[in-house]
Amino acid sequence: QVHLVESGGGLVQPGGSLRLSCVASGSISSINAMGWYRQAPGKQRELVARITTGGSTYYTDSVKGRFTITRDNAKNTVYLQMNSLKPEDTAVYSCNAVVLPGYNAWGQGTQVTVSS
Repeated sequence: QVHLVESGGGLVQPGGSLRLSCVASGSISSINAMGWYRQAPGKQRELVARITTGGSTYYTDSVKGRFTITRDNAKNTVYLQMNSLKPEDTAVYSCNAVVLPGYNAWGQGTQVTVSS
């Protein structure tokens, strides 16, 4: 099993930055990819960014050029650097791991609020 713990959410003004962290523990070697999802009130959960074990990345269009996902394998940690934050980025952000042979592990979620 894989256990995920997120940190780094909070309140930030528009244009500001935050960095989310997600530490994985357990069956680390079974993780195929890790990413961040978000869900705003009244909206469907969406994949924000993902990074594979090979280092390939994916970003949803609305965050390209503003968000960067990276991973530190030595620390079993994935980061989401969020710059130029907008009010529409406000959501609960959840860390996700795609674990072989085929299930998803989830963190508890962390609130990100972008407001003046």
